Amino acid sequence: MTTREHDVPPAGATAVQVRTERIGTADYLRLTWRRIVGGETGALPVIGGLVLVSIVFQSLNPRFLTAGNLVNLLVQAAVFALFGMAEVFVLLLGEIDLSAGFVAGISAVVVAWLVQPQVAWPWWAAILAALAAAALIGLLQGTLFARVGLPSFVVTLGGQLFWQGVMLFVLGSGGAILIQDRVVNGIASATLSPLLGWVVMLVAVAAFGVVAWRRDARRRELGLAAAPATLTAAKIVAGLVAGVALVLLANTNRGVLSQVRGLPWVVLLVLGVLFVWAYLLQRRRFGLYVYAIGGNAEAARRAGVHLVRVRILSFVLCSLTAGIAGVVYASRLRSISTSIQGGTLVLYGIAGAVIGGTSLFGGRGKVVHGVLGGFVIAAIDNGMGLLGFSAAAKNTVTAVVLIAAVTIDALARRRRPA
Repeated sequence: MTTREHDVPPAGATAVQVRTERIGTADYLRLTWRRIVGGETGALPVIGGLVLVSIVFQSLNPRFLTAGNLVNLLVQAAVFALFGMAEVFVLLLGEIDLSAGFVAGISAVVVAWLVQPQVAWPWWAAILAALAAAALIGLLQGTLFARVGLPSFVVTLGGQLFWQGVMLFVLGSGGAILIQDRVVNGIASATLSPLLGWVVMLVAVAAFGVVAWRRDARRRELGLAAAPATLTAAKIVAGLVAGVALVLLANTNRGVLSQVRGLPWVVLLVLGVLFVWAYLLQRRRFGLYVYAIGGNAEAARRAGVHLVRVRILSFVLCSLTAGIAGVVYASRLRSISTSIQGGTLVLYGIAGAVIGGTSLFGGRGKVVHGVLGGFVIAAIDNGMGLLGFSAAAKNTVTAVVLIAAVTIDALARRRRPA
């Protein structure tokens, strides 16, 4: 159950002392519907779009919703989802980072070079070094933006060109580095055993259930807006159903010449990054400051928020997440070369975040939006690939979906003040 405060609280009463009345599930759903009609659509448009895309491609090619293709789609979407999560950090500020694609390329080059037999770094040390390099790039670009005062568009556009040049210089005439480390290559290709998949899923759902139940119960105790207990329980059950469906799908044999079963490790990696960044943005003070700056930077400054520090850290986290995407990208290809389309990848990341529900105007969005939008882009790419469409057609359809998402966002912003 949740609570609703009276319109006129007693003089001097605190938020907890205000007398409240309980509302039921029906009332809560009615209020939620009013918020949706008023422009607070959240992730509903992208979820509806994902369902629509799936129906269309399944009707055109029955292979789209097969177990093998769906698991392959999860792996494909991992890179797009990571880039989408990276861009959320700067989009929430009302800024943009155009360099993330080649920051990912630098991260991939570092990890690929350090695991070469002649260098022979341990895989974990090579990955940490790659992520540190990406974070340092974010620190540099964030400092130029926040302290020097250069526009983020200019700084990151220059960064895109600069880091692409560094990649070309490092890779040299060979143009590529093959990755021979089994663990690094396994990030995007290895799978959990069927039994381990069930164990991980049940632990994850249990953790989600405990966190969701305690959070909503605490808010109800304090008299704050929260879902009724029945809806909280329904969310937990829905999470369990989704987890069971995912594991059953992944444990289906999708091999041709040999048996291939199990949930890809990269799916757990994406979910882990999603959990950590969502906790940081939605449960910690840093996240509150990011939303405050994106909503009204001057008001946040007057309230005592250290704008420079928060902005720099946001660019660092954007580049760090792009670095993770670079490692996954290199693992999937088992190499890194000068042919990496860094400009296209970063645009897909921005598109994914916006399609998922993050506002280009700052102050509104969640990390999960980058994941959902990344799945939409991957589904379009995958489905059109099955149908034999060209890259031009894929780009055109993705552009139409992006414009539709931005249009929905703009219309929602108009309705909210009214």
